[in-house]
Amino acid sequence: MSNFEIKKSYEEINSKIKSGKAVVVTAAEMPEIVKKSGVKEAFKKVDVVTTGTFGVMCSSGAFLNFGHTKPKIRATKVWLNDVEAYSGIAAVDCYIGATQVRRNDPLNGVHPGAFRYGGGHVIEDLIAGKTINLRAESYGTDCYPLKYFSKNLTIHDLRDATLFNPRNAYQNYNSAINTTKKVIYTYMGILRPEMANATYSSAGQLSPLLNDPYYWTIGPGTKIFLGGAVGSVAWNGTQHSPDTERDENGIVTGGAGTISVIGNMKDMSTKYIRGASITGYGTSLMVGIGIPIPIINEEMAFFTGLTDHDIKVPLIDYGADYPEGRDNILRHYTYAEMKSGYISYGNKKIPTSPLSSYPKALEISLKLKDWIESGFTVGVPQLQIPTAKR
Repeated sequence: MSNFEIKKSYEEINSKIKSGKAVVVTAAEMPEIVKKSGVKEAFKKVDVVTTGTFGVMCSSGAFLNFGHTKPKIRATKVWLNDVEAYSGIAAVDCYIGATQVRRNDPLNGVHPGAFRYGGGHVIEDLIAGKTINLRAESYGTDCYPLKYFSKNLTIHDLRDATLFNPRNAYQNYNSAINTTKKVIYTYMGILRPEMANATYSSAGQLSPLLNDPYYWTIGPGTKIFLGGAVGSVAWNGTQHSPDTERDENGIVTGGAGTISVIGNMKDMSTKYIRGASITGYGTSLMVGIGIPIPIINEEMAFFTGLTDHDIKVPLIDYGADYPEGRDNILRHYTYAEMKSGYISYGNKKIPTSPLSSYPKALEISLKLKDWIESGFTVGVPQLQIPTAKR
């Protein structure tokens, strides 16, 4: 690691966790501590701050191994409940993506499409213990002669079921609006004409990467709450962009850092992993993630002490600018403004609504707090995620 100084070691923090003496608070509680005691005292007092987020995370999916058949098959095509999974990995391994839709879905042929079932729903059904149908096809080889296989199974029949999400927990994200004269259907929800509503998707002050803006304590090897089970950060996520503009507090003012995460689906819960149908857009997966932030120095106490009033989100026109790839920010708002239920733009008062769940994010942060108070230690990142220079 670089660019920062560790004043309270991971070993010291984990030792206090094991002895039951660690002070653990959520990212919703930390701001009041910083306000009352100041950054220096908050650093001395608090050992770990827990975070949480729960929302739609499209770049998600699962590696599944369904075990060797008799006779053996080298699957070249695989479907799970008629949702195709990528099988170009090995004989009986496949990867099902959250946004893959069921075969013969009308898509947007009748606009807007309902997208009732896809990869995200298969993942939820597996975690729920439901029976699904697996179908595999092959061209046949001397060592893998079987050309067709079909079986109804549950997650317990799978040799391995590993959630592996290439891009989750966006550090910050857009808020969306529509300036055109027609209704549009986007991954940011249904946006009514002429700026009649605005949507956003972040837990704000609870969001993991907003509490560690330079990724000092989050990296490969960091233990996390993932879908109700213990998971890990595997790498930085795809589209990781740490050089996004930052404010005077070092907090990014738009989409920036991302992480890839991994965990055992067999230990997860549908309370924190849910398939999603997004009208007119497609299917996806709602993912619950919580990350413990060890307070290793005073700066981490400062960052975790920031609130929704301090974190800015850009307003983007999804009717005209976004689909054309134009990098145009109408203006910035704080998450406090977004969560108030209304924002003002020009002479318009615009209702706002979240696509992510703050109550669920808070529940995750509290669950993670309970874990740590029961002995769950913080993981030491083995590599630092690429970061911006301060």
